[in-house]
Amino acid sequence: MKLHKRFVLVFLGLVFGFSLCAQRFGIVDSEYVLKQIPDYDYAQKQLDQLSRTWEGEIEALLSEADAMRKSYEAEKVLLTEEMKAERLAAISAKEEEAKKSQQLYFGLEGKIYTKRLELVKPIQDKIYNAVQDVARRRNLDVVFDKGSELITLYVSEKVDISDEVIKKLEE
Repeated sequence: MKLHKRFVLVFLGLVFGFSLCAQRFGIVDSEYVLKQIPDYDYAQKQLDQLSRTWEGEIEALLSEADAMRKSYEAEKVLLTEEMKAERLAAISAKEEEAKKSQQLYFGLEGKIYTKRLELVKPIQDKIYNAVQDVARRRNLDVVFDKGSELITLYVSEKVDISDEVIKKLEE
């Protein structure tokens, strides 16, 4: 039985070994590449500015709602039931306005998402096309992104094509 297991292991090792040797791969560090592109830095600064502006608007609405709530709590003993209901409705409306603004700006398809697509997607497309060109020229089968969640235990410098991608983008 031990001999049979060894034979199977050796056979599988050879099969997988030959298939791995047949594939050529490269590594690109997308974070490094992005940092070398001035347009990306500019786009990121614009997105950060918009984000800060919109966060400020939302914070102002929430602060206003909080101030309204504190005022209500301080004065509620003096208010009629009708006035209490009106004040609570106004506070809820302000909080709802803040939630809607947050969704409008930062939701799944919000303005920040749309703006990111507008500013960053063309840069990402250029990088993708440059990676494809370099990979085809170097006859690579697979290119891994070192900058993503891919865990890389060892990367030989000769397979890192990040600098070539940057040169291709500069052409």
